[in-house]
Amino acid sequence: MNNPGEIHPDPFRHSATGVMSCVPLVHRPDGAGPEITAPALPGQKKPNHRNLVRREAAITRDTLFTVRQGDAYHIVSEDYAYKTESYYRILRHELEGRNVRPSSAAILDACVVPICLERAHLAGIPVCEWGISQGYAPLPSIVYGLNYFATTADHTVIHDHESAKEVIKHITNKGKYPFCYQKLEAGAEIGSCTAIFGKTAGTCREAADIARAVYGLFEIPLFTLVYVKCGDRYLLSSLSPTRYSGLSADERTLLSAHLSHQEFL
Repeated sequence: MNNPGEIHPDPFRHSATGVMSCVPLVHRPDGAGPEITAPALPGQKKPNHRNLVRREAAITRDTLFTVRQGDAYHIVSEDYAYKTESYYRILRHELEGRNVRPSSAAILDACVVPICLERAHLAGIPVCEWGISQGYAPLPSIVYGLNYFATTADHTVIHDHESAKEVIKHITNKGKYPFCYQKLEAGAEIGSCTAIFGKTAGTCREAADIARAVYGLFEIPLFTLVYVKCGDRYLLSSLSPTRYSGLSADERTLLSAHLSHQEFL
């Protein structure tokens, strides 16, 4: 049985060699804290836990992690969009009655910009004013596609009618689909930061409050927060995927701490 607070490979994902793609967390017998060890290969002797040195789990592209804290299973991934491996892993946990975070419902809401903003607004989180259209958008605005292939990782700022015409034509597939616009106030600045279990690092600490509130609402362990800064106000614009390769040194350290249970101690 897995111990509370551990990170372990999900039982439903294996590498091509049949070896789990993540490494399990083993609690040290001396009570000094957890350490990560690689599983023994067939025919290989199990390692002596007393002689092990704690190692960081490999944070590589497309790797999925399951971090258990108490009775909750936290799924850590670069992308949680509908029909991704992460989404189906969450569904599998839900079908088996596990307390998994984020939930599949939270993922579906977070990945559609208008629904994400409306849920955040109802929860008291400051958000950008938004609208849905198939042709008109006030200037200047941030625009997001709402078609089947749209992703929150893509947004465009339109400043004039000529550029707006071309952008809208593209994201609506010549008027077939609607789009979401967010009008920008004069002097507004657009920024983004990475949130790891609701925490930020480095210069992103300026947006710490909104990142913490968004995590409390959707419980997504790893996401990029796109925001609009108006004076001293931070307004949520969207949530988008975060690539491990794009993490700063401080952010990678923070994620590693969560994966190795250090942030939960």
